[in-house]
Amino acid sequence: VALKSGRTQVGARAAASHTGALVAASEVSIDALFRHAGVLRAATVAEFLDLATLLERQPLPAGDHVAIVTNAGGPGVLCADACVAAGLAVPRPPDATADRLRRDLPAAAAVGNPVDMLATADPETFAHTVSTVLAEGWAHALIVIFVKVGDEPGAVFEAAVRRAAARVPDAPPVLWVDLSSAPGATASSPLPAYTFPEEAAGALGRAAAYARWRRRPPDPPPELGARRGDAAALLAARAGDTPAWLAPEDVGALCRAYGIPLVHSRTARTTPAVVAAARAVGFPVALKAIAPGLTHKTEAGGVRVGLTSEAEVAAAVKTMRHDVRRAGHHVEAFLVQPVLEPAVELLVGITNDPQLGPLVVCGAGGVRAEVERDLAVRLAPVGRLEAREALRTLRAHRVLEGWRGAPRCDIEAVEDLVVRTGVLAAAHPEIVELDFNPVAASPGGAVVLDARVRVVRAAPAAPWPAVGTSPPPALD
Repeated sequence: VALKSGRTQVGARAAASHTGALVAASEVSIDALFRHAGVLRAATVAEFLDLATLLERQPLPAGDHVAIVTNAGGPGVLCADACVAAGLAVPRPPDATADRLRRDLPAAAAVGNPVDMLATADPETFAHTVSTVLAEGWAHALIVIFVKVGDEPGAVFEAAVRRAAARVPDAPPVLWVDLSSAPGATASSPLPAYTFPEEAAGALGRAAAYARWRRRPPDPPPELGARRGDAAALLAARAGDTPAWLAPEDVGALCRAYGIPLVHSRTARTTPAVVAAARAVGFPVALKAIAPGLTHKTEAGGVRVGLTSEAEVAAAVKTMRHDVRRAGHHVEAFLVQPVLEPAVELLVGITNDPQLGPLVVCGAGGVRAEVERDLAVRLAPVGRLEAREALRTLRAHRVLEGWRGAPRCDIEAVEDLVVRTGVLAAAHPEIVELDFNPVAASPGGAVVLDARVRVVRAAPAAPWPAVGTSPPPALD
């Protein structure tokens, strides 16, 4: 369990670059990253202690279904709302359970979920109701809410609930809420106690999320057949003391080493060479400017798509030089690419956080990436199951599945690209930032249309324990 302070962001160090700035601007907290690492975070000291008490005194829930038993209807309803907000479910009990409760409780009692025993419920009624609710095994956790009505203290009711739960084999976690006073559980009591229903629901929601993480199937390291040595040699030769962008031919070599599908491109510097490259690629073509510091090519007039003749290409070269120069950049060369069929545009990238190390980013791409801010961020490396889960969190995933009659894209190819990018990030700390944007996803696969990689000489590895480092063999 970790205690956070405020809303920690990632990617702040790389805010001057595309992927880092996009992550930072999207206010992506590290909560999602830590959840996938099995770390639970609390926003306040009170939440921290609430969760720690539950984990210490009760087993993890086997699922998300919560039963609520109370002697006051209002707090029960508020607790149900808080449970749903915490990612839990509050289902109706089975008919057999409801029938038994209906026989044992007053006619005015509610036997759904929450179960409202009414204010007349005594300790024996609490105990019997708890035993009945837990008997069928339909609830993965139980929250019992007590409001003091008579002179009998809450500790007596808590003891009755505790004894009833102890008699149930393999009982799920039981949480006690005493709205009448401060928490009444002592250090010797196995029931975690809370002052308000929202506290119990929040702690239980976090515990259930941790239990889901524990139940996840193993995500074995992917076998990619990557040529890691070739990539390491290239990066060692290009990385200096100052961060710098790789040349397009080096980016292509790096992608080939890791089996990353990069669209066939030709680089040319002069107008005749660009025209010849377009002729070799085959019309129609896309023309892109290569200029130091040019992150958003479209805004600077550095992209033209659908050029269908040599004359159009030559004219686009002239116009592009002028537009990019006016935007404050100097065109060093041009990239000539074929025009592909319409596809869903995605972004896959790497940013290096000073605290967490290399991070993999995937989301909606293209020129609307900053507007949509539809992103998933994961710690590198990323396994195939985690890549699949990350993509499913995106709003763009519905489009990938086939939106309004469109064919389904090859989502598995996108997952593979995310995995390969994550392995690349984890294996080569020289990579400060990497942008694959856009990535064209279609029924035929996923291909990177534009790629930029910024590198710097890697700093010495941090000693274990630290993010991105392995324990010594004796501790492994």
